[in-house]
Amino acid sequence: MIKYGSDLITELRFIRFDASMERRDNQWVDIVLQPTLDESTPVPDDLIQFTVYVICTLDGTIVQMIPQDEDCDCEYQLTFSEKEQVRAYIMQSDIQEQISNLTPPQ
Repeated sequence: MIKYGSDLITELRFIRFDASMERRDNQWVDIVLQPTLDESTPVPDDLIQFTVYVICTLDGTIVQMIPQDEDCDCEYQLTFSEKEQVRAYIMQSDIQEQISNLTPPQ
């Protein structure tokens, strides 16, 4: 994690993710990931409820990854390594299948 305005960079290692997915419209899928972290890489102390908000196209292409705290944008950004961990999760065939099977909103 990289806090805006800080020179300190920490690398979180994600063990797993719990995902909540919702098809927003005929273009976007919203995914909220609740990560479980390796004990050796705890979330920064000033984050209360850390999640990663991922926006994808309907074919599962990642458009944006946004770290959040209590469902709001926070003062952190993900490092390259953290983004790659999220990307690897989203690109798994079973996750891609779940994305493609989401029904449009009513």
